[in-house]
Amino acid sequence: MAGPSLVVATAVAAVSLGAAGCGGGDGAGGEPRDSPAPAASDFPSATGKTLTQVLRASRAQPSNLVASPTAAVYEQGENRFGFGIFTVSRQQVVDAQVAIYAAPSGGGQAIGPFPARLESLAVKPQFESQTTDLDPDSAQAVYVSTVKLDREGNWDLVAMFRTGGGGYTATFIPTIKAGGSKDIPTVGERPPRIHTPTVSDVGGDLGQIDTRSPHDDMHKVDFADVLGKEPVVLLFATPGLCESRVCGPVVDVAEQVEHEAGDGVNFIHMEVFKNNNASDGYRPQLTEFGLRTEPWLFVIDAKGIIRSRIQGAFDASELEDAIRQVAG
Repeated sequence: MAGPSLVVATAVAAVSLGAAGCGGGDGAGGEPRDSPAPAASDFPSATGKTLTQVLRASRAQPSNLVASPTAAVYEQGENRFGFGIFTVSRQQVVDAQVAIYAAPSGGGQAIGPFPARLESLAVKPQFESQTTDLDPDSAQAVYVSTVKLDREGNWDLVAMFRTGGGGYTATFIPTIKAGGSKDIPTVGERPPRIHTPTVSDVGGDLGQIDTRSPHDDMHKVDFADVLGKEPVVLLFATPGLCESRVCGPVVDVAEQVEHEAGDGVNFIHMEVFKNNNASDGYRPQLTEFGLRTEPWLFVIDAKGIIRSRIQGAFDASELEDAIRQVAG
């Protein structure tokens, strides 16, 4: 049996080979399709154990896969934990049975398992942008789990994979920090009343406020004009300049959902960088929201209250569920 130290060494080596972003290509497992999370009972319980003891008790072998989170901000309490899974050659894996375990850094009892579902980022052909289609590293899918962190501070994470033979492999995920992001508006709060540029503000030259190709049509209204009056989907993303490589796919998702949702909800795509140039820094709208990463989605009801907040990748079904909370 490989000990936990070997699991750590393998994970570190894999990360060093370059799967920090959302890579793609024809991922192992074929075309991604939405898949429900496996049962928690399919994985070993962490009750009363440290992460090391969980790995030892499960006889988990070191995995040759890398799990890369799509988010950077976490809170004490319940967190939507999105992540991609990659081979060391940067192919995205879309058929894994996987659960997350966590433990406070420096020791302490582990929590988990938190099984993850798979959300496909595929859209109907008419809504797939050239930006996404021509990017070989564009994300294809995202795994999503709900991880409950009972304290602020640093947390060590493990992704455990269930193999076809009933055994397990595991890899460590880079340490995350819970807390310290109080300036980002969250569910139940009112967001800042920012002005978002519209097509009329730029005289029809959407290239000034949209890096997607072709440009989307989520620039019709100013956020400040509709906040507190009508439901709003506000998406901070930069398809042409995205470091995480998920902005193109999620803007495509939002474009599809906007066209299929009908009237009653305002969809706004807000770009990230001044002059659409990363070296010019963030647009003031991002800094007013306290954001330093992308993409971020806020779904806000007609009273101006945030009802859903998602960082990183999401699929059409998850966005549709969020919209139903504010629009029926």
